[in-house]
Amino acid sequence: MRLDALRSPADLRDLGPEELASLAAELRQRIVDTVDRTGGHLGSNLGAVELTLALHRVFDSPRDAILFDTGHQTYVHKLLTGRVAEFEGLRQAGQLSGYPSRDESAHDWIENSHASTVLSYAHGLATARSTTGDRRRVVAVIGDGSMTGGMAFEGLNNLGHSGLPVTVVLNDNGRSYAPTVGRLSESLIRIRSNPTYMRRQRHLEDLAERLPWVGELVERGISATKAALRDMFEPTAFFEALGVHYLGPFDGHDIAEVEDALTNAAEFDGPVVVHVLTQKGRGHAPAEQDPIKHMHDTGGVKPGSYTEAFTESLLKAAESRPEVVAITAAMPDSTGLLPFRDRFPDRCFDVGIAEQHAVTAAAGMAMGGLRPVIALYATFLSRAFDQTNLDVGLHGLPVVFCLDRAGITGDDGPSHHGVLDMVLLTKVPGMTVLAPSSYQELQQMFEDAMAMTDGPVAIRWSKTPAPHVGWDEVGRGLAARRLRAGDGQVCLLGAGKMLAAAQDAADELAAEGIDATVWDPRCIRPLDEEMLADAARHRLVVTIEDGFREGGFGTGVLDALAARSHQNEMPGVSVLGVPVAHHAHGSADALLASFGLDGPGVAATVRSRLGTATQE
Repeated sequence: MRLDALRSPADLRDLGPEELASLAAELRQRIVDTVDRTGGHLGSNLGAVELTLALHRVFDSPRDAILFDTGHQTYVHKLLTGRVAEFEGLRQAGQLSGYPSRDESAHDWIENSHASTVLSYAHGLATARSTTGDRRRVVAVIGDGSMTGGMAFEGLNNLGHSGLPVTVVLNDNGRSYAPTVGRLSESLIRIRSNPTYMRRQRHLEDLAERLPWVGELVERGISATKAALRDMFEPTAFFEALGVHYLGPFDGHDIAEVEDALTNAAEFDGPVVVHVLTQKGRGHAPAEQDPIKHMHDTGGVKPGSYTEAFTESLLKAAESRPEVVAITAAMPDSTGLLPFRDRFPDRCFDVGIAEQHAVTAAAGMAMGGLRPVIALYATFLSRAFDQTNLDVGLHGLPVVFCLDRAGITGDDGPSHHGVLDMVLLTKVPGMTVLAPSSYQELQQMFEDAMAMTDGPVAIRWSKTPAPHVGWDEVGRGLAARRLRAGDGQVCLLGAGKMLAAAQDAADELAAEGIDATVWDPRCIRPLDEEMLADAARHRLVVTIEDGFREGGFGTGVLDALAARSHQNEMPGVSVLGVPVAHHAHGSADALLASFGLDGPGVAATVRSRLGTATQE
């Protein structure tokens, strides 16, 4: 069967081994060709081809719930569930999401891109089905580093306690975004590499293959015996101690073997883990040969980016300050830490997909006299807000949070937009929040942050290219910087990358006779008093930010101006920011423009508030 002829997962059950192998090759090629054009996650999907085929041949989706953690390994699942024609539009605005989407298909139960959550979803769904007498099965696919997250262990613990019939598929590709860390990973690697085990496995399988059998039931029985024999010979204490039966490991690229394992697992009355071994980037030479990420995605640190500016600054600080250490949660490459790790391997800590642990561990390091720098995506910091507030903030510890991909990030959609960090971090007592508008500003801010020892500092930056400016155009410390002095009608405050929108709007308004003042706030919290005093003298103040407009930078300016007004007349204030909603994927520029957060949009707001018409 050709991929384009596939209409539903049920079509897979009529295919023989050769047809399945051919379909697997076609799936890989379709994914490589598409991702080459659209960007996205490559290695994780190439490694999950045979596994996903087996899942859909054994289980009846969507009647049986197949839940994926993480969602970036579901391209094959999308192609097998009726979205072949739409796959050409992967990650394009208004088209197919790069993650599971409940709005797209009944086969997508959860949008799950923040890792380590699927076992809790599975526990909850299985509880609901058990309570209502629903006999449909729940399958949770976890892997690509997700087992390093603490929430995964919480879910596993509760699954074992519940005794619910959930099939957990541990997709063990030995890697996450970077080499997977942790004792469980080490144990799985030992199983993978144990020659005694491999010899025993081959012997047992050869023996089983020589046994006569008649019919499918006998064949399934022998497969079950093979699985049981594996179980006897390998340590299963970790899972068994939690009340979860363990089967494996199995070759995740052998469809027949995985099918047998899944079929046997479905017969258990309680929770069972099926451990499958897969190769990230399978079938695509460049991905197989990538030693770091196996082409997990098509991104990386771009020359001239904010991330590159951070890398340079961190290395410079570490050269002269031996107390500087760096922490990341499974993303040393994307956050720009690889050069630091290469130069200072003993001072770089990748804790796996465990943001909560990363933050509290940083607190402990700071208590011990180190200067920890945490490098995360802005969206993932929200998982560790409690730790940021109480473990770092409450103790006034000098931890530096470096938040990549802040603001509207574009193609990865609602789970990856970094729109909450300013709202959350400005509510942490003692937290300083900085937003650079250029490559050089970020470098200066990092140097300033390292000099602050009386509390935590966060620096947030966007995924977009960083403007380069002269050092005479860079601020210092917590002071804002005025770029343009207007005539008192309107004052534009553009936070971080949104300074460009403020400047573009000022240029457009100037052509219409409106001379706007423009400030680069630089510091989101605390707000610069000179900037506020100047803003208060204007008829209209417009704040522009690429985070949620409720509770963020603009709200802080509004409150500060209100507190300063007293008997003086308060200026009108327009807070421009991202509307509070879960926004779909699309290009960052297009999304920002749709919110009125580009030069023309800001200029339109000014005209509306001032009551002026556009001059033709």
